Amino acid sequence: MTGTTGSTTRTTSTTSNAGTTRTTGSTNSTNSTNSTSNASNTRTTTPTSPAAPATAPDRPHDLVGIGIGPFNLSLAALAHGTPGPLATAFYDQRPAFHWHPGQLIDGATLQVPFLADLVTLADPASPWTFLNYLRAKDRLFPFYFAEKFHIHRAEYDAYCRWVSEHLPGLHFGHHVDAIRWNPQRRLFDVDFTQLDTDGEAAALGRAHTRNVVLGVGTAPHVPEPLRPLADAPDVPVLHSADYLAHRDTLLAAGHVTVIGSGQSGAEIFLDLLRARPAGAERLHWLARTEAFAPMEYSKLGLEHFTPDYTQYFHALPEPARDTLLPHQWQLHKGIDTDTLAAIHDELYRRTLHGGWPDAVLTPGVQVRTAGRVAGSHLELHLEHLRQGTRSRLATDAVVLATGYRERPLDGLLAGLDPHLRRDTAGRPRVGADYRLVLDDTVTGSVYVQNAERHTHGVGTPDLGLAAWRSAVILNTVTGKEPYPLPRRTAFTTFGLDAREAPSLPAQSRKLTPLTETV
Repeated sequence: MTGTTGSTTRTTSTTSNAGTTRTTGSTNSTNSTNSTSNASNTRTTTPTSPAAPATAPDRPHDLVGIGIGPFNLSLAALAHGTPGPLATAFYDQRPAFHWHPGQLIDGATLQVPFLADLVTLADPASPWTFLNYLRAKDRLFPFYFAEKFHIHRAEYDAYCRWVSEHLPGLHFGHHVDAIRWNPQRRLFDVDFTQLDTDGEAAALGRAHTRNVVLGVGTAPHVPEPLRPLADAPDVPVLHSADYLAHRDTLLAAGHVTVIGSGQSGAEIFLDLLRARPAGAERLHWLARTEAFAPMEYSKLGLEHFTPDYTQYFHALPEPARDTLLPHQWQLHKGIDTDTLAAIHDELYRRTLHGGWPDAVLTPGVQVRTAGRVAGSHLELHLEHLRQGTRSRLATDAVVLATGYRERPLDGLLAGLDPHLRRDTAGRPRVGADYRLVLDDTVTGSVYVQNAERHTHGVGTPDLGLAAWRSAVILNTVTGKEPYPLPRRTAFTTFGLDAREAPSLPAQSRKLTPLTETV
């Protein structure tokens, strides 16, 4: 149920993305298209942003956020509604908000329900809900009659952009260079570079803050054997994050190979399949996993994306967490069953008049090496992991649906490294309240969003936990409870209660034989 920075989608073949989507009908590609103060939490159709009282430039912030993806945007929206108000600022080097524009395939929808917007699961009365966005756009009744529980990815992107354009305290075009602890002022110094419209440095600045939240997101992962080709200019080897920008080039290619067994790989394979002529599809779909496996999407399975499971996972010993995570890949890296059905339906449709589509789907395969041959052609050296056999595949273009990895924080945290506490694997230790564990000389706090999978589990990149995590952080920052948190969120009890069970009467403890003796 991840709505992550990576594209996870599901697809159906009826009519026509997050850290998850499904696609219906046609697949014509479509691309998605600052003030500095907080304001009162007004309940208007389109939220207004009256300026907070003027502050001296050197006055410290309560909270500075680095990165403005969905998670820090959620935090900014909920911070806007806290009493006080909090003095906040959020910085992002991009010129404006965009959420995976290269993967907004036509018809693709979020796999999490629309209630997993930026704020609803912490504050349903917030002016920044998805439903209030629909009301502001005069689309509430059409949405009501559409009866859509899972909204389009492009619609989610537009909703977040709407929030980012109306919410105060967001600074796009600002690249954060360093974070340091200032022991004299007992504040964090956050140095940034303001960028011009061409992305060049225009001015330097510094903010002072009591708390920092890192929400720098994830970056596309390119496997080592394919990195030289992906980095080379004018070579059609690209990550799925750039799919829509190169879709026309891929459709014109003679043969296309998609690598990756997750939802984005399935979506891209289906999109290419639907757009290429029957009998001349010339497609390969390769994956390391044993099968093109469905994502776990049962209701009890989804309880792994609840605060209850997050708290249980965090309380496990580090070795137990590290052992458990790799075995949970189907919770967030599998393929939606509707997408698998749509792929099979499309392949089957192409057999109705005899013959088989020119499409090869092979799991259990890894790419050992890759290179260019015969001018523009590419050659992949493959190995089947179970058979131990090897072969070569000639192709004209490759799409790497190989997922995302957390961006390393070492560069940003270099100034705090002497104060940072790490686990046995050298990773930052993260408390249950999403605070990095620092030594006692640092009285401020650094929080992380979507950089704590090793401590908080598979729900880390899930959009459905965004508002809850933001509420946890804000409750900690304020030392109050502006957002009361639910006491229980799952029917599943994920661990044995270590407390001593109440004693039972002697008669209740008497064993009863299962069979009678003769």
